[in-house]
Amino acid sequence: MKKFLLRHTISLLVAVAGIAAAAAEISAQEKIGDMVEFDKTVHNFGDVLLSDGALSCVFTMKNIGEKPVVIYNVVTSCGCTDVKWTREPIKPGQSGTISAVYTNDEGPYPFDKSLTAYISGLGKPVILRIRGIAHEKQLSLEELYPERLLAVGMKSLSLKCGNIEQGGQRSEETVLANLSDKPVSVSFSEVSPGLNLETRPDPVPARGTARLCFTVSAQKGIWGRNLYHATPVIDGKSSGRQLSVYAFTKENFSGLSARERAEGPKPVFRTNTCTTGKMKSGTTARAEFIFTNTGKNDFIIYKADIDCPKAGITLPGAVKTGCDGHIGMTVDTSGMPSGEMLVTATLTTNSPARPIVNLFVTGWIE
Repeated sequence: MKKFLLRHTISLLVAVAGIAAAAAEISAQEKIGDMVEFDKTVHNFGDVLLSDGALSCVFTMKNIGEKPVVIYNVVTSCGCTDVKWTREPIKPGQSGTISAVYTNDEGPYPFDKSLTAYISGLGKPVILRIRGIAHEKQLSLEELYPERLLAVGMKSLSLKCGNIEQGGQRSEETVLANLSDKPVSVSFSEVSPGLNLETRPDPVPARGTARLCFTVSAQKGIWGRNLYHATPVIDGKSSGRQLSVYAFTKENFSGLSARERAEGPKPVFRTNTCTTGKMKSGTTARAEFIFTNTGKNDFIIYKADIDCPKAGITLPGAVKTGCDGHIGMTVDTSGMPSGEMLVTATLTTNSPARPIVNLFVTGWIE
């Protein structure tokens, strides 16, 4: 019995070490404009224990421009995170750092904290994130990674890659766990165009973990909210399950001058919310949104994403400067629960001032 408990304890320690090693690895470098490059914009601590105490990480920023850059300020999303950064100007070719310490005393919950960095030469701040899941007691690999792919476990089969600009790409990562007593190889089939996945290391050690690095590259003509798919293959055998990777693609305005941005299309909506009032279930709600293009170039809506499968939308074509545009929405309330209704349409546009526009249809179903 003692030997069994010893082996079990060692197995858990190895698993924890593997998880920590996988989480400590950093994502691919991310270029911000033509000025700086971060070694990562997200640090995932993975699964940690409250007894581990405070957690620390470092983001490294390299000056890839031709002029010195300064980190003016870094603002944290809550008082549970302490931050320090390089104060002196960072010369071209040199690097500075932003270090963060998370207190890890908020209870056994997932945490996701943001660091907003204000950097000279950049038109908008850079958002850095620290993430992880704090546990009160040690859990087994099977408990930590409940989604089964034959011999492999994952926390979730639905992954998020965030926002991407046209011509760019974004990388994220998650953890794979080998729940068996021998190494397993992980590959992927039926991979959507624009999605790349890589397991590191491969094969995954027995009762150990590995990083699954996934990258979405923006494709010409693909806009807004999209799902990318892949089927995991374990030791040459299809898992029979599908991974889904969510990403949102918007226009890239980084090549525009300040004057071109100012003269770009600019929609001014009379209202972003249309209230249909009370209606009986099964009624089709109708809404209209009117806007004026006050910019100096044609306004174009590339795509509309609606969060309700029973909703439809009618979009205008290119709206010339000074002209009005009309957007119509319908919502079939059949089968919807009684009470408040809220349907959101997210528009991806060519406007530097309003690249993303949200429209809301509200009402009350009796």
